[in-house]
Amino acid sequence: MTNNLTEPQEKELEAAVLRRLLRHFDEHKDVQNIDLMTLAGFCRNCLSKWFVEAAKERGLDVDLDSARQNIYGMPYSEWKDRYQPAATEEQLARLAAAEKAKKAGK
Repeated sequence: MTNNLTEPQEKELEAAVLRRLLRHFDEHKDVQNIDLMTLAGFCRNCLSKWFVEAAKERGLDVDLDSARQNIYGMPYSEWKDRYQPAATEEQLARLAAAEKAKKAGK
């Protein structure tokens, strides 16, 4: 624990930070998942998968579509139709280079 926070306080702050991150992503829909993957190594889809994993670790049944709706704020198919253009050749090349560098670093 940091700053003498209780575990419930720390969890409450972590949840608030996640909610803020999701609001930030919602406010910046122009930032594409492929760009997030290239720069940060995770994207909105990763968050959705982590949500499902966290639920399973706690004995809860959350499917990926429900998790995606939680992360994206709408059904994933709707978000893709509205905000996700096809990846450009440049984006695909940057992602491939980032993945290659990641593998080389391991």
